[in-house]
Amino acid sequence: MDTESKKKLLKLARETIEARFARRQVQIPQDPDLQQRRGLFVSLHTDGELRGCIGYIRGFKSLAASVVEMAEAAAFHDGRFLPLRADELDDLEIEISVLSEMEALTDPEDIRIGRDGLFLQHPHGSGLLLPQVPVEWHWDRPTFLRQICRKAGLPDKAWQDKGAQLFRFSAEVFRDSDFS
Repeated sequence: MDTESKKKLLKLARETIEARFARRQVQIPQDPDLQQRRGLFVSLHTDGELRGCIGYIRGFKSLAASVVEMAEAAAFHDGRFLPLRADELDDLEIEISVLSEMEALTDPEDIRIGRDGLFLQHPHGSGLLLPQVPVEWHWDRPTFLRQICRKAGLPDKAWQDKGAQLFRFSAEVFRDSDFS
């Protein structure tokens, strides 16, 4: 994805959040470069701490439509956090992760920290961790596998259970501070 497309998506995410406080609608841009369908997550940070993160695992909508929906969801509907307040906008850093296609993973030794995100699909739950998460938390591969199970609300070794499927993916990650 080129630099201008990244800037457009970040601007669109911020405009979406600001529009909520101003009680106005945001128009979804029809720029050709923002029409591809990819999985995408919007993460919000204040003072270096996670403030909200929601996304689509697969590309159900255009990048532009997904950013609008997920920016609002991360700011106001992430159940782990209180809704964003207007006074937090000045300190808000927006990060967008555009995902690659999911790839079935048969050998956990193939997981590379810093490159791979994980998605665990299990008969009793599912969970996803973006590639930047184990880097930020200084996890090794065994810890990453434990944490994906915990994210899914499952026991630590549930990724090994019959019926469990583990997938890896990469992400193109960019944030406001990349362009300031």
